[in-house]
Amino acid sequence: MAIESRIAKSKKKPKFSTRIVRRCFKCGRNHGYIGDFGLCRICFREMANKGLIPGVKKSSW
Repeated sequence: MAIESRIAKSKKKPKFSTRIVRRCFKCGRNHGYIGDFGLCRICFREMANKGLIPGVKKSSW
């Protein structure tokens, strides 16, 4: 879980556009961020396995 101060800092508008920090809206993690869903890889996998993300299912072949 990310520190609350870092989450608050990332929500502010940065001085330069290249300083934008994208974080998971669920846990606040910034690495492994999947932009299409707004989630980190860990939260994405948990929610996809539970069937909470529409249109996403576990692949099998």
